[in-house]
Amino acid sequence: MHVSNALGTINPIKPMIAFAHARGVPVLIDGAQAVPHMTVDVQDLDCDFYAFSGHKLCGPTGIGILYGKAALLEKMQPFKGGGDMILSVTFEKTTYNVIPHKFEAGTPPIAAAIGLGAAVDYLAATGMDKIAAHELDLLDYATEQVNRMPGVRIIGTAEKKAAVLSFALDGVHPHDVGTLLNEEGVAIRTGHHCAQPVMQRFKVPATSRASFAFYNTLAEVDALVAGIRTVQKIFG
Repeated sequence: MHVSNALGTINPIKPMIAFAHARGVPVLIDGAQAVPHMTVDVQDLDCDFYAFSGHKLCGPTGIGILYGKAALLEKMQPFKGGGDMILSVTFEKTTYNVIPHKFEAGTPPIAAAIGLGAAVDYLAATGMDKIAAHELDLLDYATEQVNRMPGVRIIGTAEKKAAVLSFALDGVHPHDVGTLLNEEGVAIRTGHHCAQPVMQRFKVPATSRASFAFYNTLAEVDALVAGIRTVQKIFG
């Protein structure tokens, strides 16, 4: 995983990939949390596969992108059968199409692909470096404000983070935090975020997670902090 969805930690995947390659191990990177927040160069990383979803970068749901090195993709067998993934079929032999068509059987999700392309173009035109800088400002400001609050513990304090702030309130379950913040007009995610081993590592059942994007503002961070104070007052 390039960036932890539960903690925001930016993992040092480039040396990790080199470490694996030195031992003959191919590497697939989950980049779903990285691609919306930073520039990603798969050739520089030298990963063998890199996957990410469309909806996390302002695109449609149900679609994503899988990058793979051509030499590895050529060796792989198709996992689905259907139109366009073959060049010829006889009773004696089937010849598969060239990559990537070999893996794209049947009618593709055309509308979703067009929407994903538009989302990528939009983010690229906005500038991934500008997006990353703005989100880092939001994260730094939010971290500073929350660290000042008694009874609030930030979960995940790596030096290099993407725009994710996970936290726990003393004596308040994250689900209650999320419900009350929602009533204050602040939307967060709560739960174990499909990362139960991480929750076990930090000895919490779940966390409250605020995620920032390029369209968020410092005023919205203030609203988050004010909402947390309201939750604390309600629970005494």
